[in-house]
Amino acid sequence: MKYTKNNVMKKRNNLSSRQIRRHSKISLFLFKYILIISIALIAAFLGLSIGFVRGVLKTTPQITKESVHSKGHITTIYDNNGTKIKTLSNNDSHKIDTPLSEMPQNLQNAFIAIEDERFYSHNGIDLYGIVRATFLGIKNKSSFQGGTTLTQQLIKNNVLGIQSEKTLIERIERKIKEQSLSLELENIASKEFILEEYLNTINLGEGTLGVQAAAQKYFNKKASDLTLSECAVLAAITENPSRYNPITHPENNASRRLIVLKKMLEQHYITQSDYRKAVRDDVYERISKNANNASSETQSHSYFEDALILQVVHDLKDQLGYDETKAYNAVYSGGLKIYSTQDTEIQKIADQAAGNDAYFPSGSRASLIYSLSTRDTSGNDVTYSESNVLNYMKENHLGDSLIFSNASEAKSMASKFKKSIEDSGAVIVGEYISTPIQPQVSITIINQSSGEVEALIGGRGDTSSSLRSDRATALQRQPGSNFKILSTFLPALDSAGMTLATVYDDAPYNYLDTNRPIRNFYNGYRGYSTIREAISDSMNIIAAKTIADVTPQKSYEYLLDLGFDTLVDDKELDDGTTSTDIHQSLSLGGLTNGVTNLELTNAFASIANGGTYYEPKLYTKVVDQSGNVLLSSDTSGKKVMKKTTSFLLTDAMKDVITDGTGTDAQLSSDMAVAGKSGTTSDRTDYWFSGYTPYHTMSVWMGYDLNTKFDSKELHKKMWADIMDQIIKTKKEKPADFDKPDGITTAQICKKSGKLAIPGVCDHDPRGSMVTTEYFAEGTVPTQTCDTHVAVELCRESNEPASSNCPADDRIRKVYIVRQKNARGETDDSPYLLPEEYQTETCHIHTK
Repeated sequence: MKYTKNNVMKKRNNLSSRQIRRHSKISLFLFKYILIISIALIAAFLGLSIGFVRGVLKTTPQITKESVHSKGHITTIYDNNGTKIKTLSNNDSHKIDTPLSEMPQNLQNAFIAIEDERFYSHNGIDLYGIVRATFLGIKNKSSFQGGTTLTQQLIKNNVLGIQSEKTLIERIERKIKEQSLSLELENIASKEFILEEYLNTINLGEGTLGVQAAAQKYFNKKASDLTLSECAVLAAITENPSRYNPITHPENNASRRLIVLKKMLEQHYITQSDYRKAVRDDVYERISKNANNASSETQSHSYFEDALILQVVHDLKDQLGYDETKAYNAVYSGGLKIYSTQDTEIQKIADQAAGNDAYFPSGSRASLIYSLSTRDTSGNDVTYSESNVLNYMKENHLGDSLIFSNASEAKSMASKFKKSIEDSGAVIVGEYISTPIQPQVSITIINQSSGEVEALIGGRGDTSSSLRSDRATALQRQPGSNFKILSTFLPALDSAGMTLATVYDDAPYNYLDTNRPIRNFYNGYRGYSTIREAISDSMNIIAAKTIADVTPQKSYEYLLDLGFDTLVDDKELDDGTTSTDIHQSLSLGGLTNGVTNLELTNAFASIANGGTYYEPKLYTKVVDQSGNVLLSSDTSGKKVMKKTTSFLLTDAMKDVITDGTGTDAQLSSDMAVAGKSGTTSDRTDYWFSGYTPYHTMSVWMGYDLNTKFDSKELHKKMWADIMDQIIKTKKEKPADFDKPDGITTAQICKKSGKLAIPGVCDHDPRGSMVTTEYFAEGTVPTQTCDTHVAVELCRESNEPASSNCPADDRIRKVYIVRQKNARGETDDSPYLLPEEYQTETCHIHTK
């Protein structure tokens, strides 16, 4: 712009014009309006915030030292009829109160270093930690975490009531209460009191609350005997007890343990020498030997109650946002009412059967489970397990098995081993010995119409051992041929276009992927057989051929829908190789990990109820002290197969019991029953899974140490007797399984699976091969039998008759024709059409 007189006057006139003045007034008005509104909103927000905080503080409970240490309120468990069956309190949990004076200084310092490094200097709230956590949250674009003091954690776990923490408002409300009460607690209690209560309360995984219970669980020793390395392991668990579980995720725990030790070094709790020694310690080898053998000084629960507690804890975390510590505290001291699905009458029947020696092979024996914690002459901690006892036995020619005639013999051998260790100069720190009776058993009974678990048996004999002994819900065993129904024949009938009449040749056969030969449990080969016969007689080769056509991938997908979460598709093994369950031997139950009794039973329940999968549930609802429903079980199901498929499988499994491999499981009443037996090839696992129109049940029998034995079919007898008693006790009327719409019948030939030819298929030399079979509509075969062939023979020459053979000399015989690629001798072989009959005729009557 040129600053001439005319230009300046022109600009001044423009700026003072009426239009410009009007725009300026509007802009100024809008600015004032927006400013006033903004101030009003800020004031309103502050007012609401202050009101919200005041409201929260009004509902905040009063804090006392006694309330922090409160045992809380008793939780009650009810059965499915609303009858009280159990009460829980802190005394029942895996929690052992211990004074701070009996906790090593390294243990105290480890938790302070990793959880609250300014514990001794703050007043209950760590402002520096909060600011730092907020800054890191902004920097990393993540939610704000951290800054929570030990005092706040103690308040959260021991004082504040049960409420959901899933929404932002709920979390803010909880945080305000935590900070307010933390300030108050720090005014009335010493740091030592707070630390002691915290260390007795914190959840350290595997259902343990407090450092004493955790020391016994993971190291089989008192907390006072823990080494620096072991203290760091426990402190590493706190951030996420599942992720940093030193048993299931030792690699995760190890990385965080290293952080704990570095923090202790940086904060001058330990020296460089202490640090190096702790880092070199192979602590996880001791944990793997000790953890499963840890003793418990707490009250034992039944197997059902143990499983119920675990499910409630899981759902409190998953559905309400609780952490593990709060979930366990809620169960044991929250005054909950837990309405379980247990039917006490059915549970009692199962309990009595499991405790009856008549259902087990004579001469029951005992296995040795052992752990010995010592400190050698150099001051190093050394842990021995039953494998060391076995080596000792072999070296001294005392035997080669940890299975003994009775518990006394097992304990005597453990004593000899212990003395040999003491003689070396070692000091005994802790010892655990258990001699469970063998063989063992597990039983699961489910109401298939809802998925409600009515009874659980995790073993026989002493039931006071830890959860890892629950053979019904936790232990994974190979299912054997029991698995054919689920892995192979279910998808074959449901989506692969096969029927119960589909025929395969039971003949010598090798796995396609490994070329290993497959053996049946019986001698020889039966030749052409239907899928119905394969189910009834548990024919391995036909199952393997069927899954090859279905494809293992399709089978695997069906199994996932049936709730099997123990399967793997790409698992890295210790030797660096990978393992998968997606292979042909899936048809016979060849699995990487095995299955639990609970998931196997529930899968069969999905067939029993018409094809709907329900999550197995151990409770219907969980109610707090005020009557609010915290949890309720999911009653919705998922369709996993056609109703026609479930009917066809059920009908075939009825044959298993009437004249197949499950005849020992026949009931004494007219109640309809279907089922499938299962035995592993090494004869270490015996199963029977079956159902009536009311209940589904599986019985497993075997040695904990995978020992070969003969069950003498007693597990099937047990299954039948339990079901008979249930029917009698519950006064269940005999009923048959419902036949859905869409089922039809047709007469087929059992040697071809196709429509039978009158006068041919019914004249097989071994008897009629014609049977009436069920089909889903649209799957009835349209072709006639091409396996049987009728040939006219000359009686005199026993050769195919020619046109010159007299009518009186002609006879009619029926033969079998095998496929061109068939190999090996089978039961069909004697009845095959001779090759020469296809080219030659009678050599006597030539004119």
